[in-house]
Amino acid sequence: MNKAEMIEHIATDSGVSKSVAGKALEAFVRGVTKAVASGDDVAITGLGTFKSVKRAAREGRNPLTGEKLKIPAKVAAKFSPAKALKDAVAAGKKRKN
Repeated sequence: MNKAEMIEHIATDSGVSKSVAGKALEAFVRGVTKAVASGDDVAITGLGTFKSVKRAAREGRNPLTGEKLKIPAKVAAKFSPAKALKDAVAAGKKRKN
């Protein structure tokens, strides 16, 4: 599902216009982005948790040449799905097979 399809789903499911649904989705994305960028966690029951994590510097290897290289430390965004989402995905895969 892409952004336009998500907006269509939100509009249809909630009975609002696509314009309102699009603004709501944009506000959600901005809110999550701002919170995670400032170091806060965003936990949404039934969906999961968005958070920032610190990754330590480490040594890696170029898979083509085997040459060692240094991978710098960084802060990255992480999403951890809630149990309800994991269960829904697992149930959906069982139905498709």
